[in-house]
Amino acid sequence: MAFGQLSLKGRALRLLAGREYSRRELERKLAAREEEPGQLKQALDELQAKGFISEQRVVDSVVHRRAPRLGAGRIRQELQAKGLDSETIAAAMSGLQATELERAREVWRRKFGTPPADAAQHAKQARFLLVRGFSADAVRRVLAGPPDDDGAA
Repeated sequence: MAFGQLSLKGRALRLLAGREYSRRELERKLAAREEEPGQLKQALDELQAKGFISEQRVVDSVVHRRAPRLGAGRIRQELQAKGLDSETIAAAMSGLQATELERAREVWRRKFGTPPADAAQHAKQARFLLVRGFSADAVRRVLAGPPDDDGAA
């Protein structure tokens, strides 16, 4: 019986060695391997108590990897899919929204670099940014022109 628990812990540690996983993700991945009810919960409790499972590290990892290419909306979806609690997600979103316009400009510059020539190009560029999770306001401001034009009305 102890071997089965070691096996679950070993599998969880092997997964965690590759990247950060939330507790809910590990539960989903390892549920089929559980031989006795409560065995997986106990193994994950032990790993969490020892600091091997950390929601904050999962958030930091996702934000670090994805923020340069995606908007806050898409990153929020990824964090929710990982089963993280809403307070943790909200804290991460507040930091991302502060840099949303700057990140959207950089993604747009790398992909397009020149302002849209016509309505079709404008729509294509707007869709590109929106699909990546940038807010409609950020997309509008990016496509309106360079940063020194913002707010000059």
